[in-house]
Amino acid sequence: MKEIEITTEYIQLQQLLKLGDCIGSGGEVKPFLQENEVKVNGEPENRRGRKLRPGDVIEVAGSGSFVVRTRQ
Repeated sequence: MKEIEITTEYIQLQQLLKLGDCIGSGGEVKPFLQENEVKVNGEPENRRGRKLRPGDVIEVAGSGSFVVRTRQ
């Protein structure tokens, strides 16, 4: 599981997908979410603006799992 560290209250799903190297740019996020299964805390998710907070676990089909952490 890869850790994505943030210094803010939350990160949007589209930003996490870019940081996790799942997509190359923000313009790719909408088709990516339509074609790939993404789960947040075990629930399917397709909203690119979904707010992810520390402790959330994101599973991306073909790319692995990510967990959001607060940078200390």
